[in-house]
Amino acid sequence: MPATLEVKCTEDDCELDMFEMHYTYDIPDDVGVSDFSCPYCGETDSLDEIEL
Repeated sequence: MPATLEVKCTEDDCELDMFEMHYTYDIPDDVGVSDFSCPYCGETDSLDEIEL
């Protein structure tokens, strides 16, 4: 099963609570939260992985 990454945005002015990304099998192993930006506010430094 492809990897799933749950992410939250901690930017104070952002209305996005959390989102989930589903990877394909072809995504490199070293790709992580720091490689993405918030789809709502566009910030990159405010994303944190939600660890279950």
